[in-house]
Amino acid sequence: MSKVLGIDLGTTNCCVFVVEYDSPTIIPSSDGKRTTPSVVAFTKNQDRLIGTQAVRQAVVNPERTIFSIKRKMGTDYKINIDGKDYIPQEISSMILRQLKKDAENYLGEEIKDAVITVPAYFNDIQRQATKDAGRIAGLNVLRIINEPTAAALAYGLNHGENQKIMVYDLGGGTFDVSIIEISDGVIEVLSTSGDNHLGGDDFNEEIEKWIVETFKKEKGIDLSKNISALQRIKEASELAKRELSTSFTTMISLPFITEEKGIVFHLEKELTREKFESLTKHLVDRTKIPVEKALNDVGIAKSELSKVILVGGSTRIPAVMKKVKELTNLKPTQNINPDECVAEGAAIQGHILKSSESTALTIKNDILLLDVIPLSLSIETVGGIATRIIERNTTLPIKYSRVFSTAANYQPSVEIKVLQGERPMAVDNTLIGNFILKGIKKAPAGVPQIEVTFDVDTNGILNVSAKDLDTGKEKSITITSKEKMSEEAIQQAIAEAQKYEKTDNIRKKCLEKINISKQLLNQTELILKNKKIDKNVKKELKKEIQNLKLLLNKIDLSKVVEEDIYNIDVSINKINSIINNL
Repeated sequence: MSKVLGIDLGTTNCCVFVVEYDSPTIIPSSDGKRTTPSVVAFTKNQDRLIGTQAVRQAVVNPERTIFSIKRKMGTDYKINIDGKDYIPQEISSMILRQLKKDAENYLGEEIKDAVITVPAYFNDIQRQATKDAGRIAGLNVLRIINEPTAAALAYGLNHGENQKIMVYDLGGGTFDVSIIEISDGVIEVLSTSGDNHLGGDDFNEEIEKWIVETFKKEKGIDLSKNISALQRIKEASELAKRELSTSFTTMISLPFITEEKGIVFHLEKELTREKFESLTKHLVDRTKIPVEKALNDVGIAKSELSKVILVGGSTRIPAVMKKVKELTNLKPTQNINPDECVAEGAAIQGHILKSSESTALTIKNDILLLDVIPLSLSIETVGGIATRIIERNTTLPIKYSRVFSTAANYQPSVEIKVLQGERPMAVDNTLIGNFILKGIKKAPAGVPQIEVTFDVDTNGILNVSAKDLDTGKEKSITITSKEKMSEEAIQQAIAEAQKYEKTDNIRKKCLEKINISKQLLNQTELILKNKKIDKNVKKELKKEIQNLKLLLNKIDLSKVVEEDIYNIDVSINKINSIINNL
């Protein structure tokens, strides 16, 4: 059975698992770490760096280094690098391609399939964008699964009696809370709520603002316009936050932070846990509303919860753990790794999906996983009302049809605006698509019968169809959502990713030849000093040395082709042949 990657595509870090020999196994990054930073950098010589390598050079290359791209998924955000616009799907695909490559190197085989996790509160566009990113990276995305649901899978079924658990997921950029029931081989999500703009990044930003403000107050210097200084402060803030999870005080030390009128300034600041908690109290308090909403939606009291599972690195913050206990009257369980459990659960889900294709008895292949739609789906009707079609927390998959009609006489077509959100007015919800039905039989307003069908699959992704009931014929629907990638755009991005991978391999080969050439040139310089060598041989050797130097001087790594490598190789062989004859 082919392996399936379980990928937690996080805002701050990514984690990858695979099931081997019926046991979930973590895939280390290329530098041997258990997680990979979700960072992409474009260097001046057009190299792309992913993960730790990208983080290391961020201070000297801040404008070409991209952090937290997950927060932009499903939006029209673009970043221009060297005259080319990159959208979030493309940047995310670069991270996913690196994760795929690391997995293949570790496992020693090609990997095609993956289950990728998303925040439970991601809407249709964000889910589709994540799936598109996987496709561009060369992955067959079997399933998009909610992060809290994946964590519940990692938690497992072997914990005694039937139980209701809360998954409290505070990651780098998003916050989700889900109420999940585990019983008799069934993991059922009862409700979910959250905030797509609340996470560890926001805690970091509060420290960053405090550093900049206090430095300006004490030194009279505004660091907010100094890009390099801000990048150093960003990294120091992240480190300070982590240290304050285990210590009551930390020292932020940034020597040579800036220079003004020939005077060098250093930044030295102590931050206590108490001060950090006061800076971030409003963020911790924001988690209360989704927790209460998730409980109210399913109609259970906090006393009915058996366990609270913490997911995401930001749940290590002591104030967060204290808040969870205050909200639930339960001490959170700590028997799963908050950084790794989501990817582990995704790998288990992938293994279940693959196991169902065969008759082999494998790990947990009898688990039934029932997820829910996180946000209600509506249609805009007369007066700008959001008319609810599918309620939030409806179990997936779900297919539902409803009949509509025209608002004006003899309309040849109708536009149906599909919305996602909980507000009563259409303008206050997220527009996820415009459905245009053409060729309607001309009739007075209210006469045509137009059946619109919503089909939400197990990935939480919406598909639509429409039919004119008067004629009985199904009509075409055009989806016009600018945030979604067209099939043409996806294929173009796939081609570019493959082309870049080929270029990257050529560049790597060229660098290897350059290093060999330099070693050979150093060797020949010593040989030429030998006075016993025949003059004609020396002349021939000098000629070939000069030719190799000219080839090396012409090399531009951003434009190198196979022919350049071949020419260098030929020159190296000629020099080696002369040396061997000596």
